[in-house]
Amino acid sequence: MRLDKFLKVSRLIKRRTIAKELADKGRIEINQLPSKASSNVKVGDTLDIHFGQKVVTVKITNLKETAKKDEAASLYELISEQPIEK
Repeated sequence: MRLDKFLKVSRLIKRRTIAKELADKGRIEINQLPSKASSNVKVGDTLDIHFGQKVVTVKITNLKETAKKDEAASLYELISEQPIEK
């Protein structure tokens, strides 16, 4: 599954276009490697997402083409959420 689609389906990022913009700016890493929106993700991959003031690290536990709001959180496991130090 494409990275930008996974981020939208899992509701980590609300819109696919925003997920694409973040990836194109180099703010999303798959297994500590910079990634593009079109990168493929699989179960077991670790994502580091650099939001404005924090870095969220999640591990992909499941892949689905669509997910209801209450199912979305079951697609990943939150590993850490750290504020960015200035």
